[in-house]
Amino acid sequence: MESTPPALSRGMASIWTGALSFGLVNIPVTLASAVRAAERTSFRMLHKEDLTPIKYERVCPRDEEVVPWNEIVKGYEYAKGKYVVVTPEDFARVRTPSSKAVEMTDFVKADEIDSRYFDTPYYLVPQKGGEKAYALLREALANTQMVGIGKLTLRQKEHLVAVRPQDDALVLEIMRFEHELVEPENINFPDAEAQHVRPQELAMAEQLIGNLAEPFDPSKYKDEYEEKLRTLLKAKLKGKKLPDETVEKPEKTKVIDLVARLQESLESTTPRKRSTRKSSARKTTRSRSTRKRRAS
Repeated sequence: MESTPPALSRGMASIWTGALSFGLVNIPVTLASAVRAAERTSFRMLHKEDLTPIKYERVCPRDEEVVPWNEIVKGYEYAKGKYVVVTPEDFARVRTPSSKAVEMTDFVKADEIDSRYFDTPYYLVPQKGGEKAYALLREALANTQMVGIGKLTLRQKEHLVAVRPQDDALVLEIMRFEHELVEPENINFPDAEAQHVRPQELAMAEQLIGNLAEPFDPSKYKDEYEEKLRTLLKAKLKGKKLPDETVEKPEKTKVIDLVARLQESLESTTPRKRSTRKSSARKTTRSRSTRKRRAS
């Protein structure tokens, strides 16, 4: 029996509703965020004398007067101190017409796309009547290891997007355009041959990497700074003081015996056993045969 991806969970907001199309096939879908903003501890700027929150006002430096919102316009600085004003009507003239479809015009191999192009992921959630076509496209992309490329207009802005399978879902990723990437030609990266990297050093480095290799488990990585910061705030609210931690000063960069360091590292590590415990990241490696059995 064919598996159907779940609909939006209660409280999960739809960002966009439309259709995903390839060829003459249209799949009704909604867009839901695939990531959540991390809850960061925020602070207010206060006056040290009485702890009053500081206000930031829009002050004109010429007359030092506060400027009300209805007297503020947007301007583009085309030369130093020279501006051209752009009105809301001007923005409306160049606004990309809203589209209710993501048309995949190209399909490319997943491993051909530079990871720098990917930005923000969203789940594509099938709507009633589109479940079979959704599952069909997902399986076809997974079996061919292809990614669909198209465009989406979201919040009045046109985006380049990629559609790829992720477990039972189709994920749409907002992509960067080519001109947004910084090419490395003007950055000086070391050349292995010029640095005289020897086969012995390379073999030891590869062995060390192999010793430390294990499946990716995102749950083991924590934001330690945020945790310590919250512990600090809780202690201060209770009038307690945390013990000072010794902060190690970074060692000065110096020439080292690379082979000796590699050897010491190898002696202090042992090959890690590949864990069989499932994780959300390892679900992506599900075999095609598993998919086919599920769909049969």
